[in-house]
Amino acid sequence: MSPKNLNASNKTHKFLLNQLKDKQTSNIYKKFEKNLDLKEDFIVAVSGGSDSLALCFLSKIYSIKKHLKVKYLHVDHKLRNNSTKEAKLVKLLLKKLSSNLEILNWVGKKPKSNIQSIARNKRYALMINKAKKIKINNILLGHHKDDLIENFFIRILRGSGLNGMVSFNQKTNLENINLIRPLLKFSKQNLEYITKKVFNNYVEDPSNKNDEFKRVKVRNFIKQLELEGFDDDKFNLTIKNLRFANESIKYFVEKNLKDNSTISNTNKFVILNKNFFLQPEEVVFRSLTEVLKGVGKKYYPVRGKKIDNLIDQVKKESYFKVTLGKCVIKRVNNTIIVLKEH
Repeated sequence: MSPKNLNASNKTHKFLLNQLKDKQTSNIYKKFEKNLDLKEDFIVAVSGGSDSLALCFLSKIYSIKKHLKVKYLHVDHKLRNNSTKEAKLVKLLLKKLSSNLEILNWVGKKPKSNIQSIARNKRYALMINKAKKIKINNILLGHHKDDLIENFFIRILRGSGLNGMVSFNQKTNLENINLIRPLLKFSKQNLEYITKKVFNNYVEDPSNKNDEFKRVKVRNFIKQLELEGFDDDKFNLTIKNLRFANESIKYFVEKNLKDNSTISNTNKFVILNKNFFLQPEEVVFRSLTEVLKGVGKKYYPVRGKKIDNLIDQVKKESYFKVTLGKCVIKRVNNTIIVLKEH
């Protein structure tokens, strides 16, 4: 590193560490460091909102203290006319951390419906592809406590089962890349405090105020529940009780996958024997969902109704061949074969 760059880096480190002299900022960072507990290089997904910019600041300090490399990525979906302008603003804001933001562009036809869900899947695909190229196995996401609560109610509206309602985990794995959410114990208010103090600016996504989107409607609904006494403690107690029940079901799902499914030697298909489908209904449903996710290499599972329809076809014991979740599923004698769709 040249003397000029070294001097700039030292100034940035001093600026960042000076922020920790503020008691509230210091307390938030200490909690963040404890929650993350990561010893490998990582990527930070940056939307430009207050949540992700707070994550940028906290993760930058973490990388300095732990001597780790950190890479910042932003996806320009090009769904709005000013998205590229916003991406450039985010890149400029991160200069304050002496960090270079790489912008990944979503090229191709854009959806006219189910926009947020499709954009989210594309965002993950672009970042995971980049992570593999630069050989970094960890991506930090800016989801926080408020997102966790919103997700719970959205899953209820979708008719999700127990697993769906409690599956917003701090760490998940997709295509051998760890997706880590170190902010799930932080409120949006905490994160806005950090961002305003450090950056004095952030990108406000107009879709966050558009009540045509389900998430915004749910957000407004939660505000009404808070007026009726709903709070974090009550929510956490509910989630805790549901997770106890969920862990019990997971045990039997894992047993079913181990005892009644076989992965081919070439890892190109999975064979499900007859006993796979003779377990309790919820165990069969979850087991089949996991198989389709694994073979199809999809982060989000196939919707429940489609899984139910597939199980009904299996029970008829007649020949069938269908495609679902980027998989081909067919009957061969008394077994079901699941292979990736080409």
